[in-house]
Amino acid sequence: MEKVNVLLIGGGGREHALALKLRESPRLGTLWVTHPENPGLADLGRAADVPVNIREVYRLEQFCDRQGIDLVVIGPEDPLAEGFADKLATERRLVFGPGSDGARIEADKGWCKQLLRSAAIPTGEARILSDAESALSYVESRLRDDEAVRVVLGPLREIRDPHERGRYILQRVKDNIGLVGERLSPEQATAVRARAVITCASIAASAFRDPEDRRRAMREFERTDPMVSSAYTARIPGLPVIKASGLARGKGVVLPSTMQEAARAIDEIMVRRIHGDAGSTVIIEERLSGPEVSVLAITDGTSIMVLPACQDHKRLLDGDRGPNTGGMGAFCPSGVMDADLMGRVEREILVPVVDALRREEIEYRGVLYAGLMLTASGPKVLEFNARFGDPECQPLMARLRTDLIDLMIATCRGELDRVTVEWDPRTACCVVLAAEGYPEKPRAGAVIEGLEEASRVEGVTIHHAGTRRDGGRIVVAGGRVLGVTALGETLDEARARAYRACDLIRYEGKTLRRDIGQPGVPGDRTGAGTPA
Repeated sequence: MEKVNVLLIGGGGREHALALKLRESPRLGTLWVTHPENPGLADLGRAADVPVNIREVYRLEQFCDRQGIDLVVIGPEDPLAEGFADKLATERRLVFGPGSDGARIEADKGWCKQLLRSAAIPTGEARILSDAESALSYVESRLRDDEAVRVVLGPLREIRDPHERGRYILQRVKDNIGLVGERLSPEQATAVRARAVITCASIAASAFRDPEDRRRAMREFERTDPMVSSAYTARIPGLPVIKASGLARGKGVVLPSTMQEAARAIDEIMVRRIHGDAGSTVIIEERLSGPEVSVLAITDGTSIMVLPACQDHKRLLDGDRGPNTGGMGAFCPSGVMDADLMGRVEREILVPVVDALRREEIEYRGVLYAGLMLTASGPKVLEFNARFGDPECQPLMARLRTDLIDLMIATCRGELDRVTVEWDPRTACCVVLAAEGYPEKPRAGAVIEGLEEASRVEGVTIHHAGTRRDGGRIVVAGGRVLGVTALGETLDEARARAYRACDLIRYEGKTLRRDIGQPGVPGDRTGAGTPA
């Protein structure tokens, strides 16, 4: 049997899961890893002592030539977007992962949205905007309350002074707002009033022609008028999702609940550029409702192999509360996806997107990750990613029985239709342990104890993500620290084993959710998509 030398690029929990599966292959020659600082990877492969950045990719090319690398596996999104696959592929060296043109489906959400529209693939309505003022104005326009407009527009044209117009509009709203909410709950009435006030304040400000004057007027309304101020801090269901168009390391998606939060998100992404150039453009997208699922497929550009659906948990806290993260856990298979629904996703979403990529003359070979919302009108795309999800990869690899090297080589050679994939019938559940302060300011350095004891729990595999060795100890070195993945005959058994192992692992500031895989979680949610 011909041996295959593999270079694995990436250093997180996803790559640890891939390395474990690659090591199971009888075809594996030498496994080289680019991030041996991850203790899990260091135990499985040899250190490739070369930098992983596009400016010095020639050094990776030289390394591959020198070590006789036959297959390069690219885990994270950044090297894919930067074109590592284009640089490292040769006639004899295969690369599992799309080139930069295909990786654009994840790296440029605006381009992806346009691709979906061109192929009539179901997705939420969205506007792609490149300046902060337009973005905020568009969010405000989505709240437009037509009844409020009708109330105030009558004599408005007779008032020429912009400040007088503003005062008139707000006074008319106050005069009429008492009519709102007679048949609504207090929460609904608050939201309706807030929508009306924001609508009228924006109409008042629009009397100023200069953009800076408009912004100054809105700030003045907020500062001097309690009704406007309270409207901007009121919870308003259905505010659109705000997404940085580029790669933002899982933190570029905001689901605001108030206009104040929406304005702050636009300011941080587009003005303060907290995600760098990823925030030069934003997507203001319809907020969809329903269960959220991840359906991954492997494609060689023509054939498609759909993998079992996963459900992941993006929010930091139990009950899908708190900020978005890179993912706090996942389980596979998803209980909400039956064969009919999987068939519909393949027909209506996966096949059309591969066809659309081919029409763009993009030879896509690797993973297509569809983040989907199961709405009342059917599955809709929240986003596409160009790689295995993290942590979805961990339960998928735990269940995969087929030789991963065979699968990847067939994909790279355009021979995917010749491969049959076999899965472990059991359920896999992965619980992520994060650092104190994650995701905003994770604190590193805490000593981790109990790993050996936890790994002895039946069916459990521990994947290292943000850890490193410090002498003879393992310490916290990143935001998401470990992924504890367990197999069980049922989801209940898998999650019980995973949490049993989690409780044996100890370090200062250990952060985890306690409801991964719990019935009803994730349930009806509003869509954000996988952090990018």
